[in-house]
Amino acid sequence: MEDTIHTPNPKATGAFEASRLTGDATEEDLDSIRRRTSVYVYEAPVRLWHWLNALMITVLIVTGFLIGAPLPSLQIGEATEQFVMGYIRFGHFAAAQVLTVIFFGRIYWAFVGNHHARQLFYVPVWRKRWWKELGHELRWYAFLEKTPKKYVGHNPLAQLAMFFFMTLGITFMLITGWALYAEGAGQRSLPDTLMGWVLGLVQNSQRLHTLHHLGMWAIVIFMIVHIYAAIREDIMSRQSMVSTMISGHRTFKDDRIE
Repeated sequence: MEDTIHTPNPKATGAFEASRLTGDATEEDLDSIRRRTSVYVYEAPVRLWHWLNALMITVLIVTGFLIGAPLPSLQIGEATEQFVMGYIRFGHFAAAQVLTVIFFGRIYWAFVGNHHARQLFYVPVWRKRWWKELGHELRWYAFLEKTPKKYVGHNPLAQLAMFFFMTLGITFMLITGWALYAEGAGQRSLPDTLMGWVLGLVQNSQRLHTLHHLGMWAIVIFMIVHIYAAIREDIMSRQSMVSTMISGHRTFKDDRIE
């Protein structure tokens, strides 16, 4: 009886070799892995600023809302024994001071970090391609485009939103907030010396409170849209989103350039 020589199936061998390396992966899985590349986009200081900034803004929103609509008096003792609103105000002021420091730190990193660190502080309205891609992103978010484009940094719509609501928005909130703080700090204090002119410009303390309060609601709306867009892009776009602000690496789901 002649010996039968069994020739291994190339596909089966490929699947076997793949499974030795990546669990139960097949050759098709390995091809997908080879296509997935990553770019280091957000450096550690940028990521640290992002999460600290989100935390401070959350504290400021909660405490700011309670300052504007105080809790009912707690009838648990003498008024001198209660300091609930005092703690709320302290939390608001402390978070504002941290926000101020890290915002200036973020400005500093825009100069010394990589070029992606500067994207937060400008909008390239002079570029024709930017306007074209902005239109594409508006159609994509409106579910009128089937295929999204690939971006290493912010897409044009995100860059526009971040510039107005983060760069300009935080600047507006810091200026109006410190001007309000200057009232309590008193004349000739450092806050009054630096920001007292804002109250003179607005000419009305209540008006300044209203502007600061409206700014808070604008940032609340931005945060809701920002979280929705980040999760939507993580699921539907061609690159990672949420994990990028944790690891710093932007990973891509295909090897097409456009």
